[in-house]
Amino acid sequence: MNRMKERYQKEIVPALFKELDLQNIMQVPSPQKVVINIGLGEAMDNPKALEAAVADMTSISGQKPIVTKARKSIANFKLREGRAIGAKVTLRGERMWAFLDRLMNIVLPRVRDFRGVSPDAFDGRGNYTLGLREQLIFPEIEYDKIDKIRGMEITIVTNAPSDDQAAAMLEMLGMPFRKG
Repeated sequence: MNRMKERYQKEIVPALFKELDLQNIMQVPSPQKVVINIGLGEAMDNPKALEAAVADMTSISGQKPIVTKARKSIANFKLREGRAIGAKVTLRGERMWAFLDRLMNIVLPRVRDFRGVSPDAFDGRGNYTLGLREQLIFPEIEYDKIDKIRGMEITIVTNAPSDDQAAAMLEMLGMPFRKG
């Protein structure tokens, strides 16, 4: 069993139950899934970019991503419906816990000039989205093998009814939120 999941069940659930003043242990917020998304505008001109992004994402998540396609045509962006323009992967269960553990304890501290992640990136329903500028901060990515630096969005979907509860849960899990 993953060490972060174990800590969540043994320490964080009872602490959150007390702190949030809940009636039932099942009301304690928990992470449901993690969605990692890379948008590739350049995939229209360079089909190799998509293959490289999929390879990077596979090594980061340990799971093969699906290729996302454009839903409608936009002339200004020279975009046609059905064109491949990104890749995403959804992690649940053990893979989600392992990824969250790596993200909070290994990856985020490796970011240059890191002062913490923004506490304002909640969506109003208890989900948190984090944008990363480069895939190099993941230890699985080999510097020599990348063709281009790509950013990605990481969304942590929780079952928390409010942003405050989700923030309290992520804070206890070890998410380094910026202070002040």
